[in-house]
Amino acid sequence: MCRDMSTLLRKAWESVSARFGSAFSSSSSPSSSGRHHHNHQQQEMMTSMYAQSSTGAFDRVPLDVFMQIVKLLGPKEAARLSAVCKSWKLFVSDNRLWIYFLQNKQESWDSIFFAETQLRSGYPLHALPNQMSQLSFMDIFGQREQVPGSVIIDGGSGYCKFGWSKYERPSGQSATFLEFGNIESPMYSRLRHFFVTIYSRMQVKTSARPIVVSIPICHYDNTESAKAARRQLKQTIYSVLFDMNVPAICAINQATLALYAARRTSGIVVNIGFQQTSIVPILHGKVMRKVGVEVVGMGALKLTGFLRELMQQKNMHFDSLYTVRSLKEVPTLPFALQALIFIHFPLVNGKSLKLCYVALDYEAELSKDTQATLEVAAEGCFTLSKERFQTGEILFQPRMAGVRAMALHQAVALCMDHCQAAELTGDNSWFKTVVLTGGSACLPGLAERLGKELHELLPKSMSTGIRVISPPFGADSAWFGAKLISNLSTFPGPWCMTKKQFRYKARRFLW
Repeated sequence: MCRDMSTLLRKAWESVSARFGSAFSSSSSPSSSGRHHHNHQQQEMMTSMYAQSSTGAFDRVPLDVFMQIVKLLGPKEAARLSAVCKSWKLFVSDNRLWIYFLQNKQESWDSIFFAETQLRSGYPLHALPNQMSQLSFMDIFGQREQVPGSVIIDGGSGYCKFGWSKYERPSGQSATFLEFGNIESPMYSRLRHFFVTIYSRMQVKTSARPIVVSIPICHYDNTESAKAARRQLKQTIYSVLFDMNVPAICAINQATLALYAARRTSGIVVNIGFQQTSIVPILHGKVMRKVGVEVVGMGALKLTGFLRELMQQKNMHFDSLYTVRSLKEVPTLPFALQALIFIHFPLVNGKSLKLCYVALDYEAELSKDTQATLEVAAEGCFTLSKERFQTGEILFQPRMAGVRAMALHQAVALCMDHCQAAELTGDNSWFKTVVLTGGSACLPGLAERLGKELHELLPKSMSTGIRVISPPFGADSAWFGAKLISNLSTFPGPWCMTKKQFRYKARRFLW
């Protein structure tokens, strides 16, 4: 075996020498200054240990050159080197090497690092941001390779996205289970019909893999009746899926998953849902219902309906509300319809504009030429001007659409005020990160406008440090949050419930 390794390393050394000569540098250190400092210390320690140990004929090779050789071998061969002797094992267990390999995976390194340091222990969260020395990224790499993967179903308030956690993105979408089938039929029957349909479309056996399900944001209050309704929904989801022989289930609030997708565990999530918008404060992964979830009675359906009214006023003819929705938010159309749409937008600084957007200054935008055209197959061309930014403006001026409700920035500011008054932690910066989610939240300019309005509305002591983050993965942010959990090195263990655990909790009324 040692002879095989020697041959491999000699070949790698020849490749490195030919490609780089004598100039080598490590490129695997993370971007954060804290992580960089840790890696600098680790590099000094490894250099010292490397000098004191023996790797045979390779003792004469500089450490940084040696690192490049092992990188070229790849993770499988690097792992084999650890079996040669203690010196080799010491060297190839260097975290920098395995961080390099993780950086070359499909997922971004920042997302992997966030997940493995913040989410690996399951709920309640136990973050390890300052304990990197306790983590072996060699072990994490190996464990992530062995994770079985899962089915992910993100049940939104209008549409749900489903797919396989090893895929780059959702493979399809469908009407969500809250709107699926006969609304008067029992919840169990509707849910079973929904899940059977999704599994059929994915062509996967229910017993093959665990499942991660996002629970739609509903029953907002902290009252006993709302708690009972949330508990009933979650129990029914578990009952249906276990009756279908799903081996393990992870059910998490949709807002929390969207927050994880933004690589945060605390903050305020603004979810523009199908019929209403919810402002959800979350601390360490838990929804702070005692603080209060603000609800604005206006969602994506109202925005689409308002755009339809504006188009009708200009005598534009269209076949369905789907056509109007495609003009408002092209990226969130059903996958089959996306291929039928061709966009013709003017170029600004070499970049194509999306059709609808939110103006930073509404009054100033009214005086600009904002005309743009979109062509929908079998429908023809639609040319919009002021309607492009008037659609999203009703989030900040609801009365434009005849809606008597709080403006979006007012609801977020109220939520922040409640968070500060609650004094849940000694640091009040946790609620100053605002994460947008939902299809209509992808409107360009929305994050910037909301940030501007909050700074103007709130006192300086509260507005300082506020950051509004656009949906990190578009309309699929919650799905990607579920993917983060599904690909954890510790999944499914701390995140999933088995049928045996479910029955135990049910018998002892532990819900």
